[in-house]
Amino acid sequence: MANSKIEWTENTWNPVTGCTKISQGCEHCYAEVMSRRLKAMGKQKYANGFSVTLHEECLNEPLTWRKPHTIFVCSMSDLFHKDVPFEFINRVMDTIRRTPQHRYQLLTKRAERMAEYFHTHDVPANAWLGVTVEAQSSKTRIDCLRDLPAPIRFLSCEPLIEDLGELNLDNIDWVIVGGESGPQARPMKKEWVLSIQEQTERQGSAFFFKQWGTWGADGVKRNKHANGKLLFGKVIQHMPEEVVI
Repeated sequence: MANSKIEWTENTWNPVTGCTKISQGCEHCYAEVMSRRLKAMGKQKYANGFSVTLHEECLNEPLTWRKPHTIFVCSMSDLFHKDVPFEFINRVMDTIRRTPQHRYQLLTKRAERMAEYFHTHDVPANAWLGVTVEAQSSKTRIDCLRDLPAPIRFLSCEPLIEDLGELNLDNIDWVIVGGESGPQARPMKKEWVLSIQEQTERQGSAFFFKQWGTWGADGVKRNKHANGKLLFGKVIQHMPEEVVI
């Protein structure tokens, strides 16, 4: 387990590392940069760099964490990548079920494969399911998610790289929004954020604004910490209300 700086979670668990790029949001992938850095540091877990790698030795890690945690699963990969067999995903789900004290957050850009998996497998009662929606071209992922029987269904609009337009948030409980970070970051415009906020409030979803990223609300490029996370002068980071399934 690793303590996470990601504000909408507490810890990360990576039984899979590595990925491949499939959409616009992947262009400046933080996990790819971090994986290569960890490989250069001699970290054995990242010996394969950013190639998809299954880590059986990590499957039972959450069984040793007695204190309840909110856990982002595969922050350095995508659990529903085509190179991760359903058999291995079964083992991940088994660990999730065996640790009901924890809350797990599963986020994917492979929404179709996640829906295919859960068409024939039950969603663990302590697993939240989410998809990344960073551009209009990825809005179709929402339809793969909205009818899955999870206690929480969520969207990560990060990095938000364009105006998403109208959103159908039926059965979507939570929407996270954030700008891109790093030297090649693409700007996020304030009006895009406000449009999503208005739609979440109107349609009854919780809204969580994570950060501006490298480009500030004023359109100036600077350190992401200097740009901060204020919207209308305040922190707006609402969490969803969990339901029993």
